[in-house]
Amino acid sequence: QVQLVESGGGLVQTGDSLRLSCTPSGSTFNGYTVAWFRQAPGKEREFVAASRWSGSTTHYADSVKGRFTISRDKSKNTVTLQMNSLKPEDTGTYYCASGQPILSAIRSSSIYRYWGQGTQVAVST
Repeated sequence: QVQLVESGGGLVQTGDSLRLSCTPSGSTFNGYTVAWFRQAPGKEREFVAASRWSGSTTHYADSVKGRFTISRDKSKNTVTLQMNSLKPEDTGTYYCASGQPILSAIRSSSIYRYWGQGTQVAVST
């Protein structure tokens, strides 16, 4: 069965950068949409970014647009989330997810079937 493996989380200061990576185990991303979600303590899980594996379309939450970039490396079967100019409000657990949502549901966590364990990102002042 498909499992997603994440890496790249850490503790950084305001203005720093991090790069998160996500790779499937047991399958490939071909034909799927890959997304990143995050969840802060006491808050609901929220959409961050998404990309269709075989297309050029990307989607971003307004709160991260211009600072975060989602990209894919097909040769390595890997999706990355480059996070620049980090702020304390970016703190949370970041999850990689994959599925086959229709366009109107691409930002909804409930329709993604496969998830990673989550990687912790903490941004201090």
